[in-house]
Amino acid sequence: MSPTPLSLVYLMRPALVESQKKPSIFMLHGYGSNEEDLFSFASELPEEYSIFSVRAPYDLEPFGHAWYAINFDADFGKWSDDEQAKLSRTKILKFIEEAVETYRLDQNEVTLLGFSQGTILSYSIALSYPEKIKNVIALSGYINENILLEGYEEKNFDHLKVYASHGQVDQVIPLEWAQKAPGILKKLSIDFKFEEFPVGHGVSPQNFYSFKTWLENQT
Repeated sequence: MSPTPLSLVYLMRPALVESQKKPSIFMLHGYGSNEEDLFSFASELPEEYSIFSVRAPYDLEPFGHAWYAINFDADFGKWSDDEQAKLSRTKILKFIEEAVETYRLDQNEVTLLGFSQGTILSYSIALSYPEKIKNVIALSGYINENILLEGYEEKNFDHLKVYASHGQVDQVIPLEWAQKAPGILKKLSIDFKFEEFPVGHGVSPQNFYSFKTWLENQT
């Protein structure tokens, strides 16, 4: 049975066990990928979660999708289309609201799981609108402060929790970019865990087990 059409294309794994909280996970893939990528994690994640893996709205040639355009010839600081990223942030928030209403989920039990560009968007959503997100799993990405809502520092982050990880030999997003996240999160008094793994731009089995265990410990 196909999932109910919403404003973005997605794959879904319904919760496998009943839960009073009705929590959900929204997966945001990386640049050039699609909704099938992170969805491979779904069968191994806690059964009480409804899981949505969302396709980014911008098509790439010859295949794949993106949350925003990247100019690979430009210097850092000019390489990403920040305005397009902000538009994607709005699209994701709209999709989450649609999914929560359609599947009767708890709007206070939303987790974002991002990889690479999907992590950058996850941070942007959670730090800009912390009242809408409970947990963030931020894999192989970084915080782009240029796409955070103006005045975000004044928000209440008391209930937001973040798990972040990065590969020590990541050849796509430098480790030092990711290493800035703990300082930013600490300044905002956000409960977080940051880990590094001896891998490139990817998620090792140890990394997967670590964030899965972290998620299972969130209440």
